[in-house]
Amino acid sequence: MTIREATDVFSDWALRNRDEGMEYGHAKSVNEMLEIAIPMLKKPFSVIDVGCGNGWVCRQLETYEGCNRVVGIDGSVEMIAKAKQKGSGEFYLAKLPEWKPPQKFDLIHSMEFLYYLKDPVDSLRNFFTDWLNDEGILIAGVDHYLENKASHDWPKSLNVHMTTLSEAEWRQGMIDAGFTDVKVRKVGQKPGFMGTLVISGKKSK
Repeated sequence: MTIREATDVFSDWALRNRDEGMEYGHAKSVNEMLEIAIPMLKKPFSVIDVGCGNGWVCRQLETYEGCNRVVGIDGSVEMIAKAKQKGSGEFYLAKLPEWKPPQKFDLIHSMEFLYYLKDPVDSLRNFFTDWLNDEGILIAGVDHYLENKASHDWPKSLNVHMTTLSEAEWRQGMIDAGFTDVKVRKVGQKPGFMGTLVISGKKSK
């Protein structure tokens, strides 16, 4: 069976309104991630949401005091179409690692995206070099990781590629990319779910 592109899977989900369930399911983890990241930023600040889906995090970020620009990118045609329908924000249909932003940002946020990349550690290096302003912050959450054994069957059940990294590999990937103040933690824990693995780091001058 041919492996499907994750972006095609997500377009199917958008057409079936499954994006709303993703929004509900990820909200607790994302809120905790933003509570970590936003206080670390100087105002005003700009944000890019990588793998923005229907744009729900972007719309939330627009309400934050001091946020002067929010950009969302996603490789799913239907998800970006929904994002543009639901709000007036700045959204781009784009696939990584090829796409590069026209300007740098103070915060990169990503939820449930990075492990779909063939080489997410290389993308961390690209984020550090080409996407972030000095003193900028990257924060990313993944539910599929080595220690979360419940997620190990996801690639097979969805028939998509996923890169399975351990907590230690994510941490080392951030350090190797050049980030400082690297932290790896879990948020959003609940019965039956060991939590979203959150990686964060700073681009020091």
